[in-house]
Amino acid sequence: MRRLFLFLATLSVLPLAAQDPDAARQLQKFTQVYRYLNGLYVDDTEMAPLVESAIRGMLEELDPHSAYIDAEEMRAVAASFDGEFSGIGIEFALHRDTILVMNTIVGGPAEQVGVLPNDRIVRIDTLDAVGMRQVDVPKYLRGKTGSRVAIEVVRHGEPERLHFVIRRDKIPLNTVDAAYMAAPGTGYIKINRFGRTTMREFREAFDRLGKPRKLILDLQGNGGGLMDQAIELAGFFLPRGAVVVSTEGRSVPPASYRTQSDGENRNGELVVLLDESSASASEIVAGAVQDWDRGVIVGRPSFGKGLVQRQVPLADGSAVRITIARYHTPSGRVIQRPYEKGKRKEYYLDHLRRYDDAVRDSLDAAAPAFTTLRTGRTVYGGGGIRPDILVANDTTGFSRYYADLIRRGVVNEFVIATMDARRGELQSRYPDFEGFAAAFEPDDALLEGLTALGTERGVAYDAEGFAVSAPLMRMQLKALIAQRLFGREAFWRIVNDRRNPAYARAVEILGDWEHRGRILLEPAN
Repeated sequence: MRRLFLFLATLSVLPLAAQDPDAARQLQKFTQVYRYLNGLYVDDTEMAPLVESAIRGMLEELDPHSAYIDAEEMRAVAASFDGEFSGIGIEFALHRDTILVMNTIVGGPAEQVGVLPNDRIVRIDTLDAVGMRQVDVPKYLRGKTGSRVAIEVVRHGEPERLHFVIRRDKIPLNTVDAAYMAAPGTGYIKINRFGRTTMREFREAFDRLGKPRKLILDLQGNGGGLMDQAIELAGFFLPRGAVVVSTEGRSVPPASYRTQSDGENRNGELVVLLDESSASASEIVAGAVQDWDRGVIVGRPSFGKGLVQRQVPLADGSAVRITIARYHTPSGRVIQRPYEKGKRKEYYLDHLRRYDDAVRDSLDAAAPAFTTLRTGRTVYGGGGIRPDILVANDTTGFSRYYADLIRRGVVNEFVIATMDARRGELQSRYPDFEGFAAAFEPDDALLEGLTALGTERGVAYDAEGFAVSAPLMRMQLKALIAQRLFGREAFWRIVNDRRNPAYARAVEILGDWEHRGRILLEPAN
């Protein structure tokens, strides 16, 4: 009850409610219904779930991105944006009701005491961890910096459980997944989201690569995050005073956000990778780069999420995100793609249709044309960022058979079993990533083991599907094993080299910038 009244009170102090008599009447009506339900309903009823349903129901009738976040979700959201938490430093997954250590953070508390990837945590302090829900695991592994937690693990080849006492410490949540040299003179940096540490991580990665003049900035799959980090990243490539993004809404004054200093790499050669999952902050960066003719955008049309939310905290730790404005790129394009209020399902289905149309080079005839700010070339609005070079996703090798192996968890289980049995051998044979990438290839015996496990788990062998998917299986098994041996960056290095056509195109463009890159940024004759 307290949550609802605080939420309503928050709304009632907004200027709009004070100026609109009908809004005040509707607020009173809502409060009356709650009081009557609480006082008169035939059965004892817990009101908190009804309140949450009412809040969610109201927001469902609006745009696709206004949302309610309960208190537990808010804690996870805050940690992901803060860029760190205090814990033991492991990446974990729940596998057959058991907590499986996927990787340990280099230099983290768990690694320091000897916890290894593929260890299975069966007890946390005095609690039996077998059967624990995934959402509950962080509650017991995280805690105050300096506090201790005891765990017991089962390790392949060890007859007895192993006991560890771990002192919790600050654990970074990295937003840069990979940073390496894609080709001589060409750097590659992949950002998975925009959190509070993104620009610090990006600068460290850029410096570690030797400040390459040529750069691939990979925002594929990046769903967004903090706007200030997106503005700062765009500013890294732009001169002082350049508009990065502007906002406009009914109840807030329009605002423009400009770079505050000359970018550290404002003259280098740049390619930005996008796909259909790139959204919000990613689109701010790509839109600014494109509108200022600063770099070439390669890949697939972005999602088109350009609504500004104001997050209003509630007393119990939950929050509502209310859309208050729309983002515009520097040329004036609206990033948000069209939607009908209350039709969220249709909104997401329409995204898939628009993606298919764009990949077929079928430009929406109604898409408004805009002019870039430096060379005056034409770019198109209508929602999202349309790449300068469209590159279709590589769907070869997918079959229903392989999809079933993935969905049933067979691929993940097989990689876990393989690492249990062969980690020592693989580490001894391939002490560094370069040696592994050059020499290791999943052989027929490995694929036969995967299909045999699939049969055990109820996925009937399909010879035709296997023939179609075998090359893809080999690539993904190699990437997943590389990740468990050398970390997340190793996964992307394998995938990019073997199965990322947008990445391959970016390397090609930067390898011959004058003829393949710069020409795209000039106005059409």
